[in-house]
Amino acid sequence: MKALSKVTRSIKPAEVEKNWHLIDAEGLVVGRLAVVIANRLRGKHKPSFTPHVDCGDHVVVINAGKVKLTGNKLKQKTYYKHTGYAGGIKEVTADKVLDGRFPERVLEKAVERMVPRGPLGRQQMRALHLYNGTEHPHDGQQPKVLDIASMNRKNKVGA
Repeated sequence: MKALSKVTRSIKPAEVEKNWHLIDAEGLVVGRLAVVIANRLRGKHKPSFTPHVDCGDHVVVINAGKVKLTGNKLKQKTYYKHTGYAGGIKEVTADKVLDGRFPERVLEKAVERMVPRGPLGRQQMRALHLYNGTEHPHDGQQPKVLDIASMNRKNKVGA
């Protein structure tokens, strides 16, 4: 039997095996869901995790517009953007975003701020696929269903 090695094995990009996960976000808490998604995108759930390599999985989220916010965050949480002009800061509440044209952006922004900034983070964010309805075009990849609500009772509102 071989003795234990004291060298940490660093995985190469060619050795990465990417899986597909399907998450139904209806009724789930945004922050708790975003943590699970960010960890899957980065690959931190795998024993072969390497920080400088994109070793994460693809995550398909359906019903992304039906996520829930706890407390008073629906009215109080604000998202800011700047137009580039002097005094051009714009703000919108989470309530308006969820009622708007692209409600899945609440979850997208939460996950985006949990992955690293830079080229690696942008590459990992391309593996996130958000859909407002129940249909998605990734049936061919046969994603495994990931039940977030059963992981912890706090993950679902009203549970």
